[in-house]
Amino acid sequence: MRARTIPSLALDSYQRAARVVLSHHLITRTYPDRIALPLVRRWATELREDMLDLFGYRLEVTETTARLYPVLDRLDASRPARTTSDRVFDRRRYAFLALTLAALGRAGDQITLSELAVQVASDAGRVVGVDLDTERATDRDAFVDAVGWLSVRGAITLADGDAGGWAHNPDAGEALYDIDRSVVVALFRPPRALQHLRSTAHLLHSTTDDPADRARRARRALVEQPVVHGPDSVPDNRSVEDVRLLTGLSVERRAEGIALIDTSGRLSDIRFPSTGTVAQVALLLAGEIAERVLDPDADDRTTLEADIDPTDTLLAALDSAIPDGGVVDDLVDDSVAPDTVEASDETIRHPFVADSWLDETVGALVDAYGRTFAAQWQADRAGVRAAAVALLTNLTLVAPVRGGIVALPALARYRGVVVTVREQASAGLFPTDHTSTLEEHTP
Repeated sequence: MRARTIPSLALDSYQRAARVVLSHHLITRTYPDRIALPLVRRWATELREDMLDLFGYRLEVTETTARLYPVLDRLDASRPARTTSDRVFDRRRYAFLALTLAALGRAGDQITLSELAVQVASDAGRVVGVDLDTERATDRDAFVDAVGWLSVRGAITLADGDAGGWAHNPDAGEALYDIDRSVVVALFRPPRALQHLRSTAHLLHSTTDDPADRARRARRALVEQPVVHGPDSVPDNRSVEDVRLLTGLSVERRAEGIALIDTSGRLSDIRFPSTGTVAQVALLLAGEIAERVLDPDADDRTTLEADIDPTDTLLAALDSAIPDGGVVDDLVDDSVAPDTVEASDETIRHPFVADSWLDETVGALVDAYGRTFAAQWQADRAGVRAAAVALLTNLTLVAPVRGGIVALPALARYRGVVVTVREQASAGLFPTDHTSTLEEHTP
């Protein structure tokens, strides 16, 4: 492991570079910021060896890009593509993103937004279920969101005009983009041609009996998942120490599993606890769930077996959307898909919390602290409950089951949440005018 040979005074720099690579699989001259690429290029040789040795990841570094090609052991729906306004991509935006990337690969050094839209619309017309009509405002907005995603990552750079003006009125607005071909090429290079697949499972890594392969799988889980539950998937002490040395993060080990603790927030894609109504309600709800689970006098202390790996469900959903007309029968891989879930001899049961209790508890939280919530959530109790539970699910603190959720072990670290409502004087004429802000912290 090359990290062990780096002088102690330079180790912090190397660990920062490793965290950047692990959290941003594509790094360009402007994404995620202007200092990331020079930092990674400085440690390119060492990072390339450690990423391959520890995780089986391939790292390619050029003058303009750094691209990490990870190995997928499971599917993860908690990190979707998002628009510049932080809205999650829907299926149409994903389709436009793929078609836009393909069109840029055939273009020259520059292209106008209207020309790009014409090419994408032409390609979309040949795909069943996909259609781009520039006369429809909703289609233009979705297309501009896909273009914006590529622009943020440096695949294209705005040279003149305004994409928003074109989306508002394509007859009056226009935008001209410079194309960075190296970024376009680096963005999409799947391990298998999609036309050769009938199941998304063939994109996943198949674990062998080789101890080195299984160790890499365990290390990958440690850096990719919020919590690694055991005993089958928990890495050994040497693997944990290797990952800790590479990332510079703290390790928290419990009987139920292990997690890397990122107090800096520079590796985590989701910070928790955090600001915002959804994160605040999620933290309050986590505390309430923990108290209920630990309450010996609770009326219902049901436990259930729960599958906390959503891979099978996601595979089925994705496979149902594969267009049969796009698969080349003569080249399709009919081999058995890799197993995505390792069997365990030990049956694990988790405390069950019913939907009715969640509704009642979130309602009580809204009654108590609703005046501090963002306006969009104050009258939407069902929406804020769904968003809070989704956040806790993505953090592997709870898992959804029929009729409610089950509480997972890591949730216990958020019991005993302390709430403070801070009153802030407004800028009005009268000092009695106040606005309320909800603050929370865990003991």
